[in-house]
Amino acid sequence: MIHGSYDAKTGFEPGGVSLHPCLTPHGPDAATFEKASKADTSKPEKFEGGLAFMLETSAILKVPLAARRAAWRDKDYHKCWEGLQRLFNTAKP
Repeated sequence: MIHGSYDAKTGFEPGGVSLHPCLTPHGPDAATFEKASKADTSKPEKFEGGLAFMLETSAILKVPLAARRAAWRDKDYHKCWEGLQRLFNTAKP
């Protein structure tokens, strides 16, 4: 996160980084997904509330022990998807 706020992930602050290694699921939190799903897409809206970037790679990353033990690490990151409804029927081909 460079500055401002990130509209697809609550709690993501300037100076933060989100790593997405190979085959790791990621996406917006449940509230942002719900809001975007109901948005009127016939009228484009430019987001000017911040500047964020994502590091995504096909490489397998090894996060250093110091980073894994850091007090500022978001240990509840996975909870942002709680409440996300299942919209795909895996029983159908």
